[in-house]
Amino acid sequence: MVTCQQLLQKYPEVWQSATVHPFLSSCRSGEIHPHQFNTWLVQDYLFVVDFTRMAARLLADAPIHHFDTLLAGLAALKDELNWFREKAIERQLNLEQYRHPTCTEYCGYMASLALTPYAVQATAFWAIEAAYNQGWQNPGHMVPPYDEFADRWGNAGFTDYVELLAQQADEALQSAPTSIQKQAEAAFQEVAKLEKEFWQMAFAAEEAS
Repeated sequence: MVTCQQLLQKYPEVWQSATVHPFLSSCRSGEIHPHQFNTWLVQDYLFVVDFTRMAARLLADAPIHHFDTLLAGLAALKDELNWFREKAIERQLNLEQYRHPTCTEYCGYMASLALTPYAVQATAFWAIEAAYNQGWQNPGHMVPPYDEFADRWGNAGFTDYVELLAQQADEALQSAPTSIQKQAEAAFQEVAKLEKEFWQMAFAAEEAS
């Protein structure tokens, strides 16, 4: 049986590419350019909109005893979307923009997971949250104003939530046939690839002329 921890151990380089990136280290040092960070903020808001839809679909397929954790996550996403809007107002950013192709690809992948078994969805959902948790933790303490963003996804409470998601994914995988476990493994790798590309999208953003 495959588990979330085994996936992390089996694909360390893939996972590192998803959670360690110059975008994040530049946030830590304060050297990130405003246009790079603002690109990330807008596109991540658009991503979270579709991630919320993924969370709702996951809940629809989940066993009842998984509801508490998933509902708590949905409630947190409500607060997160409102928080993004507040940050956008502070930075005078328009959130009603077209998605970058990288964001569009990621959102399309999340939507496609609705056609997969619950174990695959749960593994991918955990991987997405885990990537943010570790990504914002790994660089260490960040300078203001980026420390607020790091704390949102790197705090101990969020880490505990990610662990609960891992436990639920592991439970679903335990009873899944080998073919579905392989799908979950592929989903983990795809999430890691898309996470790397998302950081790179923001880091490579060009300043508007």
